[in-house]
Amino acid sequence: MSDNNISELVLRCFSAFIANDRPTMESLLHDDFTFNSPRDDHIDKATYFERCFPHSDKFRGHIIEQLFVKNNEAFVRYRAKLDDGTQFRNVEYFKIDGNKVKEIDVYFGSIVTKK
Repeated sequence: MSDNNISELVLRCFSAFIANDRPTMESLLHDDFTFNSPRDDHIDKATYFERCFPHSDKFRGHIIEQLFVKNNEAFVRYRAKLDDGTQFRNVEYFKIDGNKVKEIDVYFGSIVTKK
């Protein structure tokens, strides 16, 4: 998969999350998808949709500040905006297998502004 295609796949994940578009997000994730964060240790696709995806309705948007692609991996730094006005930065590391996201590691950043 080319760098441009990987970038587009990552951006489509962010768009599907913000739109709370589960069918699209499911189509972008590998069957053996794994999600990691400070709160989630290698959870599978089903658990991700139970535990994490429902919170997408609290987000107003993401501003992608940096997106780097190398081989089948991408590194994204973004500013998230919540409905309550809070903004924070996170970093996500994506691993791609074929044309689907195989793994996402989220590293929580600091709050930029509070409501």
